[in-house]
Amino acid sequence: MRIRKRAWAKPELENCKFYIDKPEEFKGKWKEVFENNQPIHMELGCGKGGFISTLAVENPQINYLAVDLIDAMLGLAKRKIEQAYSEKNMECNNIILARCDIERILDMMSETDIVDRIYINFCNPWPRGKHQKKRLTHTIQLEKYKVFLKKEGKIYFKTDDDRLFMSSLRYFEEAGYKVIWKTYDLHSENLEDNIETEHEKMFSEQGIKIKALIASL
Repeated sequence: MRIRKRAWAKPELENCKFYIDKPEEFKGKWKEVFENNQPIHMELGCGKGGFISTLAVENPQINYLAVDLIDAMLGLAKRKIEQAYSEKNMECNNIILARCDIERILDMMSETDIVDRIYINFCNPWPRGKHQKKRLTHTIQLEKYKVFLKKEGKIYFKTDDDRLFMSSLRYFEEAGYKVIWKTYDLHSENLEDNIETEHEKMFSEQGIKIKALIASL
């Protein structure tokens, strides 16, 4: 997703207590960063932060790592998170924003950084054949996640893109994951715990069905 630059984003992030610009320095130490033994959930490609801010404020018993690469996105996510916690009159102490190229996620994560759950929401579908290895659900990436995803841990994936979804079903199988739930029309399921992302709302309003799955190791 393209987004225009926000001149304020980098200075605000530099002064944000829950933002980490060089997460590779904390590889193997994420439990220490959170200063507790709560389970860690991760969103890969947090975008503007609507999803992760809602999730984190509703689940203070879980620690959240939200990863993206673009300063403008991270800046918007930072503001969204601050707003969500302020509205609940809560301290923002169970979420960390981290700037990282997800293709190099193992720069910041090790086998000791156990993550119970990974969320991948509306990632770039990279439709051209030569670029498909960049997909966050590609077999190459799924193998990387196995390094730090807990045994029987889960990946939650949502997309509007039919071809990406069908390919992802194959990728999960190739990487040794088991797809334990899937739907080709998420909003027909009437799930009470579904948190709608910005993209999800936009695509749904256009009449595009949302595809989703849960995969487990």
